Amino acid sequence: MTRREFSFTGAGIAAAQAPPAKPAITSSVMLWTLKGSFEEKVEAAAKAGIQSVELVREFTAWTDAGIASIKKLMRSFKMGIDALSATPEWKSAPVSMVDPAQRAGLLQEVEKNLVAARKLDVPMVLLMSGDAIPGRSYEEQWKSLVEGTKRCADLAAKAGITLIVEPLNTKVNHKGYFLDSCVAGLKLIKEVNHPHARLLFDLYHEQVQVGDVVRSLQAAHEFVKVFHVADNPGRNDPGTGEMNYANIYQAIRKTGYQGYITMEYLPLGDQTASLMKAVDSMRKAL
Repeated sequence: MTRREFSFTGAGIAAAQAPPAKPAITSSVMLWTLKGSFEEKVEAAAKAGIQSVELVREFTAWTDAGIASIKKLMRSFKMGIDALSATPEWKSAPVSMVDPAQRAGLLQEVEKNLVAARKLDVPMVLLMSGDAIPGRSYEEQWKSLVEGTKRCADLAAKAGITLIVEPLNTKVNHKGYFLDSCVAGLKLIKEVNHPHARLLFDLYHEQVQVGDVVRSLQAAHEFVKVFHVADNPGRNDPGTGEMNYANIYQAIRKTGYQGYITMEYLPLGDQTASLMKAVDSMRKAL
């Protein structure tokens, strides 16, 4: 059969019309880690072949007209926004999840940013536990964290959005943070038992705090919506520290994980070249 004859067979027509398969894993980047204006950061990510971005507080001052402009920009690069922070000022605002006295403020802040997420067509919002309260028992704060997560997840469910809770290390980067490991984060998500509450598994933070990231991600993968990537020490490019990311990515692949893998590291050298290398290495391992 010639190439021309094949193009007119049923198989040829079906192949030509079949939509591209949605990737099991989508590449993303936390924009705060990059330099430049918003547009320059997005362009750098797009040049590196990244498919999506995540936001912390970039969106908080955007008007409806600004949101429309940002959505147009993202479409021009064929990129999405997969997550934004539900509590972008959690370090300074009274929105702690471990303090019941701040619950009303927490819910108000989350609801406000869920509105922004819907306007931006963002499927997930990030939630931070807040810092531990000196003099208050761990059990009391844990109870408040569970209840706060449930209440926030209820709001997320009404908006059709998934809440992702992020543990952070307390040894190097976030002294005093309450939810300090993905082991504890998995326990939280299981206890909350809500379909709109899931885990953000930051591989760097977990390596710093606990280590044993492969075993922990294997246990947690079905509750994870996003993995964050950086090497240790330094929080720089994967491959510059102690973490064997080829093995980590292969472990993620073997779990059958489908979701986002997000670069959240401080690039050494040219940021576009750095991201390109990081994403190419990830795809090769996957």
